Amino acid sequence: MTRSWRINLIFGLLVLFSATIIGRLIFLQVIKGEYYRAMAQGQQKSFSEMEGERGKVFLQDRSGNLDSIAINNSLSFVYAVPQNIQDKNATAETLSSTLNLGKDEILSKIENKVSFYVILKNKLSDEEVNSLKSLDLPGIELDEKATRYYPKEETACHVIGFLGGDNIGQYGIEGFYDDVLRGKAEFVARERGPLGFSVSDPEKFLSKNGSDIILSIDNNIQFFSENLLKSAKEEFNIESGQIIVMDPLSGKVLAIAGTPSFNPNSYSRESDLSIFQNEAIQIAFEPGSSFKPFTMAAAFDKGVLTADTTYVDDGNLRIGGYPITNYDKKIWGERTMQEVLEKSINTGAVFAERQVGNAFFLEYLRRFGFFQKTGIDLQGEVVSGNKEFNEGRDISFATAAFGQGIEITPIQLVRAFSAFANGGKLIKPSVVEKIINWDGKEKETDSEEGTNDAEQIISQNTAAQITSMLVNVVEKGTAKRAKIPGYYIAGKTGTAQVAYPALGIQKSGYSEQTIQTFVGFAPAFDPQFIALVKLNNPNVRTAEISAVPIFKDLAKYIIDYMQIPPDYE
Repeated sequence: MTRSWRINLIFGLLVLFSATIIGRLIFLQVIKGEYYRAMAQGQQKSFSEMEGERGKVFLQDRSGNLDSIAINNSLSFVYAVPQNIQDKNATAETLSSTLNLGKDEILSKIENKVSFYVILKNKLSDEEVNSLKSLDLPGIELDEKATRYYPKEETACHVIGFLGGDNIGQYGIEGFYDDVLRGKAEFVARERGPLGFSVSDPEKFLSKNGSDIILSIDNNIQFFSENLLKSAKEEFNIESGQIIVMDPLSGKVLAIAGTPSFNPNSYSRESDLSIFQNEAIQIAFEPGSSFKPFTMAAAFDKGVLTADTTYVDDGNLRIGGYPITNYDKKIWGERTMQEVLEKSINTGAVFAERQVGNAFFLEYLRRFGFFQKTGIDLQGEVVSGNKEFNEGRDISFATAAFGQGIEITPIQLVRAFSAFANGGKLIKPSVVEKIINWDGKEKETDSEEGTNDAEQIISQNTAAQITSMLVNVVEKGTAKRAKIPGYYIAGKTGTAQVAYPALGIQKSGYSEQTIQTFVGFAPAFDPQFIALVKLNNPNVRTAEISAVPIFKDLAKYIIDYMQIPPDYE
């Protein structure tokens, strides 16, 4: 009986103990379950705002090989937590020799009683980082921050632009495609593991990285073009200059070179902000005689002139009381329209414009896109208001016929000239070949592919006639120095005086400074590229001496590089 009582007691105690445990478990896991789960997650997880990596930018070559032009880099920096420094004088003394900074400069920072921490030095070398690690000074901490790095430095600087100190793209690709390149920011869960915190879903976070961009800019053509401008600076003492190379069929830009240039890695050291401007798209100029083919195209397309139409130049042309003369005031007598382009005769261009009429001439200039932006995918493209030309005076139309008194940008000139090379269509230039998302998939771009959707602005017949005339300009006109044996080159020179207002001088008329250009395409009857050479105020009189030989060197290089077969033996 006694034994049975003891067994029952023990059994009852076990039941009571079990019930207590079960009740406690119900309380912890059911009633208070959410609370303790949240507490556990708080101990195991950390939530912090993280930003995806900025997309990279690449140039390419003819074979499709990629070369980085904008990448991400990590820079080490050292900062101080003043309240944790035990001996500030001794710490400043030690850091002075390690960081190559003045002791007083460091001491003034670490004696700061307001800030919780102060930056002592950015962009530490590996040697400085290793020295600081070995010193292990209390209150002195090392860290890293992401930064944008441009490994090719000044190469294509006006195309790429730079990433500003506020992490916003400025100029060029960095500015125009900032939202595409920029990594997306969000709060990310980081779980504690044996090695510390790590992103809980790394694949998900990768989706926040910006997209990579592959440019249509050809690494080799770009490099060669920039070297040509450096040589022009030495030979002709130019103030600035630009070279544009483009595929006239697709609008893909193969090179945009400019001088003077800058290093995007040290953009903050530049005092003259105008150096960041891409003159190819941001500075309008009067093109001079390189504009004459458009006047001829309007006349041919309207059917009022042919290449054999003649007129007589007596050197005494006046429009609205204003005299119009030729270069060196030369009198040419009876000449054909073909000779007007070959000899670059101003009065002949005026004759052609008057046969077209002001209204139709204006309409054709609109067709060629001279009063609108090209839409190229670079930040900051401008278009001139052409205030004087838009006053509609007869003299304004007359001088515009030979490229004076009307302003356009270099990219507008190249785009319009391409219409002669591609059968009369106005294409859209672009510098981006591909946009690649974080997962390797290609993203659609806004650029037009080919000329299928381009606007037909002049007839194919007109484009062919102008091309033949431009070939003769090279074969026997003002651009003989552009000839390359075995190839037909189509092109036109332009030597334009710079108006005083363009120089910031409040005075009417034109200065002695000139802008000298040559724009041409090759092979003329199966164009593979079009190129513009523009030189600002060279120390020679005409583009025939300056821009034309540079174009020839460039064209010869591209022909060899692209392995373009000759037109004739």
